[in-house]
Amino acid sequence: MAGSKLVLEGRVSVKGFVLGLCVVLIPLIRTWFGHLDWVFDYLTETPGKIAVCVYVAVINGLLLIIYRGPLYKVAVRACFLGVTFGCGLIISFSETTWTHFGWYMCSLSFFHYSEYLVTAVINPRSLSLDSFLLNHSVEYTLAAVSSWIEFTVEKLTVPELKQSNWLSVVGLLMVLCGEGLRKSAMLTAGSNFNHIVQNEKAQSHVLVTSGVYAFFRHPSYVGWFYWSIGTQIMLCNPVCILGYTIASWRFFRERIEEEELSLIHFFAEDYVEYKRKVPTGLPFISGIRVN
Repeated sequence: MAGSKLVLEGRVSVKGFVLGLCVVLIPLIRTWFGHLDWVFDYLTETPGKIAVCVYVAVINGLLLIIYRGPLYKVAVRACFLGVTFGCGLIISFSETTWTHFGWYMCSLSFFHYSEYLVTAVINPRSLSLDSFLLNHSVEYTLAAVSSWIEFTVEKLTVPELKQSNWLSVVGLLMVLCGEGLRKSAMLTAGSNFNHIVQNEKAQSHVLVTSGVYAFFRHPSYVGWFYWSIGTQIMLCNPVCILGYTIASWRFFRERIEEEELSLIHFFAEDYVEYKRKVPTGLPFISGIRVN
């Protein structure tokens, strides 16, 4: 793990995220002078939308004044995720049928922000705007948009489908456990962790087999796999539950095989022996075959 001092980009991201998160103060001010029922209505009605937009514009202007170039790009992304997390909290604690979507907003924004922050802590040399994973791939973006569309369409046409509270709680638990496992894997691997599969062995690269890696060869992928499916169970999206499961399984099967080719090249018999003892952690995925 990197030293205890957080790099500049990491500190900027924290400030940006907190500034964005402060959007929760807008309905809270209204709540202090009224009933809790007003919170969601205030956010969704015209005055609330205007207040949120004005707040975001003011914060963006402030960030433009304080930061320049790359630091502004870090701050504005972190601020956007903070605003999303804050709006998710507002919806989650409001008396509305959209509560589960509020959980989803919090889960999604926290996942992307924590990817950047943890990378800043454990491996600042690999830190970049891509560490937010906001531009992961076209397929990832399409999958996210598809889940929003499915949730909205089904909520408007078959609203009773979205009222399975117990199922949403199961999804939330999957999200929390998946998130926890992935971040534990990143922290355990330290500077050995990288969002990009490495084809050349760094001088400091070592084979990590302790902690969560003693149970799964690819705990970060296991966590991400169940996190992604959990988000759709949380939203009660039957089509995306199936789609996410198939797409995620295929993606991680290919990713693991690609990564293990490099790991065998880096660590030879040490990794082969580790592979024999510890499973990948993902169902029906054994990794690259070794003769």
